[in-house]
Amino acid sequence: MAQSTLNSMPGASTGTVVVTEPLNFWGGKRVKPREEKNAEPVFEPATGRVLCQMVPCGAEEVDEAIQSAYAAYQKWSKMAGMERARVMLEAARIMRERREKIAKLEVINNGKTITEALGNIDFSWKSIEYYAGLAGTLAGQHIQLPGGTFAYSRREPLGVCVGIGAWNFPFLLATLKSAPALACGNAMVFKPSPMAPVTAVILAEIYKEAGVPDGLLCHHPKVAKVSFTGSVPTGKKVMEMSAKSVKQVTLELGGKSPLIIFKDCELENAVKGALMANFLTQGEVCCNGTRVFVQREIMPQFLEEVVKRTKAIPVGDPLLESTRMGALISKPHLEKVLGFVSQAKKEGARVLCGGDPFVPSDPKLKGGYFMSPCVLDNCRDDMTCVKEEIFGPVMSVLPFDTEEEVIKRANNTTFGLASGVFTRDISRAHRVAASMEAGTCFINNYNINPIELPFGGYKMSGFGRENGQVTIEYYSQLKTVVVEMGDVESLF
Repeated sequence: MAQSTLNSMPGASTGTVVVTEPLNFWGGKRVKPREEKNAEPVFEPATGRVLCQMVPCGAEEVDEAIQSAYAAYQKWSKMAGMERARVMLEAARIMRERREKIAKLEVINNGKTITEALGNIDFSWKSIEYYAGLAGTLAGQHIQLPGGTFAYSRREPLGVCVGIGAWNFPFLLATLKSAPALACGNAMVFKPSPMAPVTAVILAEIYKEAGVPDGLLCHHPKVAKVSFTGSVPTGKKVMEMSAKSVKQVTLELGGKSPLIIFKDCELENAVKGALMANFLTQGEVCCNGTRVFVQREIMPQFLEEVVKRTKAIPVGDPLLESTRMGALISKPHLEKVLGFVSQAKKEGARVLCGGDPFVPSDPKLKGGYFMSPCVLDNCRDDMTCVKEEIFGPVMSVLPFDTEEEVIKRANNTTFGLASGVFTRDISRAHRVAASMEAGTCFINNYNINPIELPFGGYKMSGFGRENGQVTIEYYSQLKTVVVEMGDVESLF
């Protein structure tokens, strides 16, 4: 098994890694592309240098991967839930053993800080353990019918599922999609983002080493389901393509989530919550609370404190433990985010801090995709920065006066992924949570998403759920079996 890149991680530093192994994986091993056509460079965000070349698969290779997954599914689906659980628990153990190496490679490919990447890898192995615990509990029901006749239901796997990941959480998303799929007895073909394709293949190798049948997790696109994480336009295309053959679909799309801060809040916690809601992973998080509504009476105090802390965020080499903000994923994306800030200024917003390209003092980082975290004041609901998903470290702050007013404004969006509220009034907290048109509402915190809790959106933020016990329903199907114990009563 090819692990040379991973094994080089302990001594690796920013700007030193080159990935040479193939990025495709099926049939239990990495697979070299048949042709080197249409190769795309994969960049290291912190330096801007080329990390490797990503060669897309041709139609024949995609078919080969899916056939490999289907063959593995035939074996895996016939194993008892507890047998699958033992393999998954071994995969989680291997992942824990290699967490530092995987996290380091994730940083090099994605640009987020090592502190966050380590948290992502820990979330990954915990997710596998969680679904391993559910694998042996999958069951149907027994229903007694008149005359001794009875029926029962069987919870069965779907078959080969396709997972399509995003570049902001490359390894974690591969895990969050594959773990429930495998627990239910499915196989998975996973397609990572072409901008961050380096670590998902390592997950496939870990599953192989833990004992899953060859081909069970294939690193690339008879498909029964598609689970997609990404933008709304691409989600629509995935849904349209899946509809042609009536495939099940889970979509986790974009967001422009509201964070509401009332005057009776604990201000210290509200400020920390707003920072966590906007600046994790350089602001490249779909559920971030980027529309921060602050009750007018406390707006001056809030802005003073949040600006002071935003200015103090250490930006730089993401492999240093002291860094709290790394590099954005690509140069075009950095330019897009900076363009949103420029547009906000044109529309009347006031930049209180940040919003500019940032060049760290370390010479090797001068080509990296860094920017200073930004706080915008004097925002209105009709501004581009308030309506559209920026997907960068830009916080838009808006004043409000009453609860009724802010709920209406918060819900005035096509998105509905997440929301948040800070208040000491427990009745108000639950009232606001019930009123939010969003899949999640955080009370007196933000961006707390443990594996036990379902995650997904309302409106154009998608449908279906990932994480939590309910996800089992999205990776399995029910079969009803009716057993007649007497003679057939016929009308004919």
